[in-house]
Amino acid sequence: MAGFIRTARRTILSASKPLTNGSGSRIATASSLLQYEPYATGTVHKSPFKANILRILSNEIEYQHDYAPPHQPATSFNSFMVEDRPGEKWVTMRGKHGDNEEIKIEVTMFDGCVFVPKPGEDSSGEDVLLHISLLVDISKGQGCPELEFLCSAWPGRLEIQRVYLLNRDRIVTNPYMGPDFRKMDGKLKKMLYDYLEARGVNNELCVFLHEYMMNKDRIELIQWLGNVKSIVEK
Repeated sequence: MAGFIRTARRTILSASKPLTNGSGSRIATASSLLQYEPYATGTVHKSPFKANILRILSNEIEYQHDYAPPHQPATSFNSFMVEDRPGEKWVTMRGKHGDNEEIKIEVTMFDGCVFVPKPGEDSSGEDVLLHISLLVDISKGQGCPELEFLCSAWPGRLEIQRVYLLNRDRIVTNPYMGPDFRKMDGKLKKMLYDYLEARGVNNELCVFLHEYMMNKDRIELIQWLGNVKSIVEK
């Protein structure tokens, strides 16, 4: 999974400019789509097929907006600033710890799920737990190696997957990337969790990220529908 998220990150970071200039403008765009009359033909005649597609898209936009209206995304959480990437599946968070530590967190939208039994002895069926991946980079300045944590953010729970020691100033062939976190001593694992906790990377952050990504998912969907509708209209 570490190789996948690194490849995905490099691909996304090298992508072209986002579709819009900000999340607020996207919400405004989504709202304005609801006020558009798809059958205002004017001097242009629409075929029944095209008119039907526009009607379906308009109804879907209206349904999505009314079912769970997106709100203005948060720009900060505790000590972190949130940098949204409109039109992309990533969000970047930046913060500081102490006088010389820079913290950067790169967050995916929902990228997986697991099915768990519903709570209660008499209940049947399964619940779905959505998964978010995090890359947490902790740097103490140029010339000093960085600590990088690959983590899973479950609803209300942080889980460390891997811990890397990176020296970005020096290229090493086949570097040793550290032990398997699952096989590490329990006291050492607790120490690393406490290390992240002291820097605000904790269960509380996971709760925030799931709420944030649920809203972002709604914004991106409405924007995508609006873009499709605009293309069909031309």
